[in-house]
Amino acid sequence: METIRSRQNPLVKRFIALGADAKARQEAGEYICAGRTLLDEALASGAEITCVLAAEDIPGLPVRLASPEVVQAASPLEHSPGPVFSVRMRPVPPPARAERALVLENVQDPGNVGTVLRTAAAFGMDMVVLCGACADVYNPKAVRASMGAVFRQCAVRADVQDLERTLGGLPLYGAALAPGGIDARALPGGPVAVAVGNEGRGLTAALLAQCRGTVRIPMRPGTESLNAAVAAAILMWEMGRQSL
Repeated sequence: METIRSRQNPLVKRFIALGADAKARQEAGEYICAGRTLLDEALASGAEITCVLAAEDIPGLPVRLASPEVVQAASPLEHSPGPVFSVRMRPVPPPARAERALVLENVQDPGNVGTVLRTAAAFGMDMVVLCGACADVYNPKAVRASMGAVFRQCAVRADVQDLERTLGGLPLYGAALAPGGIDARALPGGPVAVAVGNEGRGLTAALLAQCRGTVRIPMRPGTESLNAAVAAAILMWEMGRQSL
């Protein structure tokens, strides 16, 4: 098998484009992952691996050999020994009836979005719904932060106006520091959804208008806010702990 040694190779350029451009990913229906841990997770989850760029052969997989320098150039991560591989987009379908869901609105950091997917999978969320200008779940940083949850966790996009239909009528609460919000520890024990917004601006008025009420995480005075992924993790724990 010939070893790719040029960064100008069409496959290498394609991998670089998939890692850098959400539009390229959507048009191709594929996304890029890097590292042996994610490769093992993809295989365990039954993901469709379309091509692997690696410095050595991996039996049973569609491998193209490349020099270590080329593998690094094709990787979306710094200091990545590889392998780098492409995966067919195969979103996990939502359940017929969701019991617990986490809504993200305008969370633009892909690391936060990936961390939320990882936590949602750990705490048994039926779906994660992304509204507004949320980062792409297939962004390489989101995929990496998800630690394989991107292969298993249902994540859907929806307009704020379509939330009620998307959530299947689940009662929705918005995380906010507004007076009168219920304590996170008092969230309903049954079917429920909670929305978390952008760290700087919080949830939009349009999304809050869809909520049955607001929910707050108790914090010491003087604390302005929590990181969006941290706040989402606390709320998902409160939603899911009765079933864990």
